[in-house]
Amino acid sequence: MREKIDYGKSEFYLNRELSWLAFNNRILGEARDKSNPLFERLKFLSITSSNLDEFFMVRVASLKDMVNAGYVKKDIAGMTPGEQLEKINKATHEFVEMQYSTYNRSLLPLLKQNGLVVVEKHEELSEEDCVYVDRYFQDNVYPVLTPMAVDSSRPFPLIRNKSLNLGALVSKKGNEKQGPKRDSHKKELEFATVQVPSVLPRIVPLPQTQTGEKRVILLEQIIERNMDKLFLNYDIVCVYPFRIMRNADLAIDEDDAADLLKEIERQIKKRQWGQAIRLEVEAGIDDKLLQIIKKELEIEGHDIYNIAGPLDLTFLMKMYGLPGFDKFKTEPYTPQPVAVLAAMEGSIFDKIRKQDILLHHPYETFTPVVEFIQQAAKDPDVLAIKQTLYRVSGNSPIIAALAQAAENGKQVSVLVELKARFDEENNIVWARKLEQAGCHVIYGLVGLKTHSKITLVVRREEEGIRRYVHLGTGNYNDQTAKLYTDMGILTCNEAIGEDATAVFNMLSGYSEPLSWNKLSLAPLWLKDKFLYLIGREKENAKQNRPAKIIAKMNSLCDLDIIKALYEAAAAGVKIELIVRGICCLRVDVPGTHDNITVRSIVGNFLEHARIFYFENGGMPELYMGSADWMPRNLERRVEILFPVIEPRLQEEVYHILETQLRDTVKAQFMQADGSYEKLDRRGKEAVIAQDEFCKEYVARSRSQKKEASMARTFKPETHID
Repeated sequence: MREKIDYGKSEFYLNRELSWLAFNNRILGEARDKSNPLFERLKFLSITSSNLDEFFMVRVASLKDMVNAGYVKKDIAGMTPGEQLEKINKATHEFVEMQYSTYNRSLLPLLKQNGLVVVEKHEELSEEDCVYVDRYFQDNVYPVLTPMAVDSSRPFPLIRNKSLNLGALVSKKGNEKQGPKRDSHKKELEFATVQVPSVLPRIVPLPQTQTGEKRVILLEQIIERNMDKLFLNYDIVCVYPFRIMRNADLAIDEDDAADLLKEIERQIKKRQWGQAIRLEVEAGIDDKLLQIIKKELEIEGHDIYNIAGPLDLTFLMKMYGLPGFDKFKTEPYTPQPVAVLAAMEGSIFDKIRKQDILLHHPYETFTPVVEFIQQAAKDPDVLAIKQTLYRVSGNSPIIAALAQAAENGKQVSVLVELKARFDEENNIVWARKLEQAGCHVIYGLVGLKTHSKITLVVRREEEGIRRYVHLGTGNYNDQTAKLYTDMGILTCNEAIGEDATAVFNMLSGYSEPLSWNKLSLAPLWLKDKFLYLIGREKENAKQNRPAKIIAKMNSLCDLDIIKALYEAAAAGVKIELIVRGICCLRVDVPGTHDNITVRSIVGNFLEHARIFYFENGGMPELYMGSADWMPRNLERRVEILFPVIEPRLQEEVYHILETQLRDTVKAQFMQADGSYEKLDRRGKEAVIAQDEFCKEYVARSRSQKKEASMARTFKPETHID
């Protein structure tokens, strides 16, 4: 009899934070991939930098809080917070070195070869350039700056989170102890600093050369060159840029917060002076200057990063937008009309009544979702609109439509999730605007984030009240819908409509239905649903019935789900996982018989959809939803899982999964040690799933237009007897 394996052992799991760093490393791999267009590589490198910022502000900050509180409970992989921090520090320092090696040794020389020179140091400027940048400083920069000296009457200033600053050692002119310039041992030195203003462009174009070469210099270099104009009574001994990350994780006691909106506003302001957890300084910084900054910010040596290049590589996203370099970018893709909608006549409601509509963004346009709400706002037969909002765009047409609906006298209820990380301020603004328009605004449930994406439109029709529902895997954000791959369904299925009503009653009135027809919700029912579905595949495999799981998501780190997957694989279930980011599951676990594969796809679009396929003994079931397989999604958020019911739509969704499983170029596969590698493509067809989808939807759109054109121009012959 085979010995039963305990799949709860920590050795069978990968640490969540190190897995995330491995994901960011996969993005860095795209920046290093010479087959990618040059400016796309800049974009990927910029993304790694912004990702790392958020990782430190939230995840590393949380671990530091645990260490400070004496918390020693081990994680899923058997590591204490202190052990995790130690490994994160080592991995991150190595990662940052690779970032700047990529920038300095690969990207900068290639930019120069292709007509764009980044002047790295102001000392490299010609006399003519010096005149130009000094004038630029005087006219555009100087009026904005606030130089700050530190002495007995002026305390060390607040260094804002993520801000880029120039720190300097200065000496009063006429100081008797003054020695040669930069001889910091013989001077009475004082600390001074100035923040590089984020309201000004960081990339400053220089006059074009006779050869037509485009040149740019970074704003901090212009300020550094003119530092003496900011401290007129001082000699500038040395100047170096520095930048800090602060703990930006909000700590909100919702039970004691009488007004959640005001409490979140108060906590957001605290982000600017949270504990400093990471300090970036330019490599070669004067040691005395570094010691001052280090002491004042109370930061440890291992949290200091010596950077061999410009701090904060997110400026590369702005560089990506420089005109004149389109040939070094991937040709932009235009989201296509939804062919099935374009082929039908009538309002959006007429079309949904005929059949469920599947939406695949950004390959198909987000416009039908916007039109769904806009038409509902104007339609005299629409009685009510209810919607959840997690992240919306800066000038959201959906917000405008909801406001108009309320002004038109419709019942409009909107749940605005104020706790959507780093979108809190934006959501507060929208919440107030909706309230002013007469919408009933809910701020979410105490202790839970509402992450579900659902819209309910209640319409009066001849047959009676009919409910129209949109369910999605992504946010109601018309801008990110052009960049994130997501799925959605428009339906008037009666059972789903009943469930949608129950969802909003639960959100607004805390009333839980006794049962659900089609939808499954976290935090009370969804995890059990997934465990049941995985367990069913395990039992089918034991009975030699068809058993297979394909699951696509952003992150996988829930212990119970992973254990269930291991047990299913051990029973013979083939499990193919498409996990973009964090994956704590391992592929080398004893007894699983190589039945689990994990791949991650990093491409031009951000993979964001959550799709789940279960073979079910030859009667497949497909689900989509807003939840990853993470404890926070399954236990601490309001999430919705919805079925793909119509066979025609099931085929389409399965095709999407199958195409991603065929990707041989962008897919990276987890190895036994938790690292990821791309396929050896020798002898294999080059398949890029995202490119395949682009081609398919363009072809589908052209075909529909051709059919529509033929239908308009065809005229039956008229016979006269």
